[in-house]
Amino acid sequence: MVEKVFWTTPYLTKLDTHIASVNGNDITVERTIFYAFSGGQESDTGLIGGYSVHQAKKDGHEIIYTVEEGHDLKVGDQVTMTIDWDRRYRLMRLHFAAEVVLELAYKHLKSIEKTGAHIAQDKARIDFVWHENISKSFSLIEKESREIIVANLDIISDFSHEGNGRRYWEVKGFSKVPCGGTHLKKTGEVGEIKLKRNNIGRGKERIEIYVSE
Repeated sequence: MVEKVFWTTPYLTKLDTHIASVNGNDITVERTIFYAFSGGQESDTGLIGGYSVHQAKKDGHEIIYTVEEGHDLKVGDQVTMTIDWDRRYRLMRLHFAAEVVLELAYKHLKSIEKTGAHIAQDKARIDFVWHENISKSFSLIEKESREIIVANLDIISDFSHEGNGRRYWEVKGFSKVPCGGTHLKKTGEVGEIKLKRNNIGRGKERIEIYVSE
């Protein structure tokens, strides 16, 4: 099973590792900083051994990386892995912004039901089952989000069960949530949050989340 260094050191952009298996263009490595799509958060982009990674996907506790055609990687090779830091950092900021918005939605909109989420580089979105225009709550959610961000609180991220790879994030006095994504150190890194409503069907509401540059 790959050692997921992106959990313990999410700000690391370059890592030396070894190729653990090769199956055509699909490879695995011993240690990785290259996050694969999970929990709605998109994969990192970058290079392994100088080759572009076209896809990163989870397979149980393993991560399979699909690299470009024509690579010469072999089992045991030492390679350098690099990720696009600007993209990763935007994903981390939008991910936590979405987590804050979701927790505040649960707090203020009783019986609301989340049905999906997606974290991309330009924006995040959360889909809900909800009976009215969700933008009515935006002023309150934006206000309380801003208070949490301006307070620049510590974000704790750790294992709840290391053997099963289960993790959580926690901001003391706010919330503790199961999550296996990559996390910021401080809430202040999120920046200013802006929300936009998108009606996606009868009884369905979407919040689109943006953060400042």
